[in-house]
Amino acid sequence: MPKTSENAKLEYEKGFDFYDFQQLTDDGDHKTYNSPSELWSGRYQYQPKVRPNGLITGGGVTPGDNADEVAVAALTCFLAGIKTSVASGTVSISRPSSDVAQINSITVDSTGSLVEVTGTEASDQNFSTTRGAAGGPPYIPTGSIEIAQVRMTSSASAVLTSDQIRQLVGESLERWDYPLVEAVYYGGKAEAMWELPLIHSDDGGTTEKTKQVFASWYEPKFVEQPYASNMTLPENSHSVNTTQTYSGNLASVSTSLGQGGFTSRMKEGITDGIMEVVDDFIWLRFHPDRYADPHYYCQGKLGISRSFPAGDYNQGEFTISATEPAKGEVA
Repeated sequence: MPKTSENAKLEYEKGFDFYDFQQLTDDGDHKTYNSPSELWSGRYQYQPKVRPNGLITGGGVTPGDNADEVAVAALTCFLAGIKTSVASGTVSISRPSSDVAQINSITVDSTGSLVEVTGTEASDQNFSTTRGAAGGPPYIPTGSIEIAQVRMTSSASAVLTSDQIRQLVGESLERWDYPLVEAVYYGGKAEAMWELPLIHSDDGGTTEKTKQVFASWYEPKFVEQPYASNMTLPENSHSVNTTQTYSGNLASVSTSLGQGGFTSRMKEGITDGIMEVVDDFIWLRFHPDRYADPHYYCQGKLGISRSFPAGDYNQGEFTISATEPAKGEVA
């Protein structure tokens, strides 16, 4: 027997559960970082904040005035989601025990202190680009940020030179915004533009990790919209464009996302609860059958056109201007 939506239920985002900054979990691809929430709110005042550990401003590293020392300029960084200010200071550098290659890293640790992490000595004067290898840069503790590397091939104490110090974003310097990691509202997660490098470890490289990614967000809570009907989901439609040429017809396909919407009986269109979220970017949840599990989520800017007929109920024609098609879920 064909099903109808006689017993459908439409809900809209009304309240929230707030989650303060917490570490997201690497999905295993080193690009996707998950939270325990299924959805993140996108309402204008409640949007998520995604903050990977990393440098924000400052932090230039130069040779110090004394031998085996670097000077670090004042900096700001994100640590565990919190913007942290670190005063300028100096860091002593540990030289190799003989005239061989060694790379040490200058870091900001989880307490906001400037700390040297010593690399493994090579057997010759050749540097390596492999983390944890002899003559290569060391692994960085998972709660720390790498801001520079210092390269040495001599055990003799001396004032360092600028060409021994490297600060290259993505190689020897971790910025919070490189690569960009952005919020994904559906799925409650953050996604990086490309894989984050596995340069962190707390066990000498046996377990490699990326820098830590933190987020705070609001998880939406839903209430039912009474007397709703005629739900239309925002979905893709496709059209064929044909160009006639002397050699025959050329066809191409274009895709456009249609506007969703629904109708609802209103009191007077002023004190109705849903009016609080009109013109905001909200989640809606639609069950074609309120007694069954399958449902849809869609997120978009909610618009309304109110009408007040003399012989019928006041009603609102709502529009859902989405940026993505509706998502269907079984449970």
